Amino acid sequence: MRPPRGAVMVITSAEDITANLVIEALIERDVRVARVDPAEIGDALSFGARMGAGREKWAGRLRTPSRDIELDDVRAVYYRRPTPFSARFAHLPVREAEFAAVEARHGLGGLLEDLYGAAYVNHPAAINRADFKPAQLRMAAQLGLAVPETLITNDVSQARKFAAEHGPIVYKSFRGVPREPADRVAAIWTQRVAEHELDDSISVTAHLFQKEVRKSADARVTVIGRQVFASRITAPADTLDWRGGDPDQIGYDPVEVPASIERALRAYLDRFGLVFGCFDFALEAVSDQWVFIECNPNGQWAWLPDSAAMAHAFADVLIGG
Repeated sequence: MRPPRGAVMVITSAEDITANLVIEALIERDVRVARVDPAEIGDALSFGARMGAGREKWAGRLRTPSRDIELDDVRAVYYRRPTPFSARFAHLPVREAEFAAVEARHGLGGLLEDLYGAAYVNHPAAINRADFKPAQLRMAAQLGLAVPETLITNDVSQARKFAAEHGPIVYKSFRGVPREPADRVAAIWTQRVAEHELDDSISVTAHLFQKEVRKSADARVTVIGRQVFASRITAPADTLDWRGGDPDQIGYDPVEVPASIERALRAYLDRFGLVFGCFDFALEAVSDQWVFIECNPNGQWAWLPDSAAMAHAFADVLIGG
């Protein structure tokens, strides 16, 4: 089989292990791959693009220490997790840093998000639309998926009333917390909240509360193009959020996704303009009902048992365009 024409651009940071698996799968198939972190703009990344004089799309080149690529030669883009532009200009005074980051985001970032004719997995605009939990929960409910009773508020009286009606309830952050110094990642795991713990500090910002799902296990369903990968995730008894537990005590087993849920997930991706998504479900202990928790439109999957097969599924999508 002849390798496909055109290159695949992988937009991500240098430390992205998940992207490495996809790059390896593409190289195995003799696909030309250009790994680009836009935040390296400067001596390590230069570019030039022109349009006009009869041109209807941007044409030009992008150069890194290891790649020299024609922009109109890119057939597909795997958009992962590039370094924020703000990190590139952190050494500048605040005002200059903000200006440089915005200009880079709209100039270089704008070009990389508008490569005409290239297939995106996923396009940053689609990721952004699908990244908000209110939209995720609304879409899931409209597609017939079970969704926990949910309240989003900054009103302590509403929060207390919700806890009284639906307790036990849990609190979840919308996006987690910023990175700590030395680029260490912090997290706020799902946590139980009692009515008496709710106070006026809730008014400071938005909070998400849900009725707790009494579950026997969790499920992670990863949809890549037309391929579906699913694992049943088990943790020690009374574990509320398996992500914060001891990895050695977490079990992963293949699980079959009910046909009705698989149809809903495909429709979910279609409506958000996504090609790929990582869906989390809680499996109710009594009924074994699949309860939708969230979808990460740009999620991690390298830690899952079938990550090698997933990498090749990504390669299939990117090669197919």
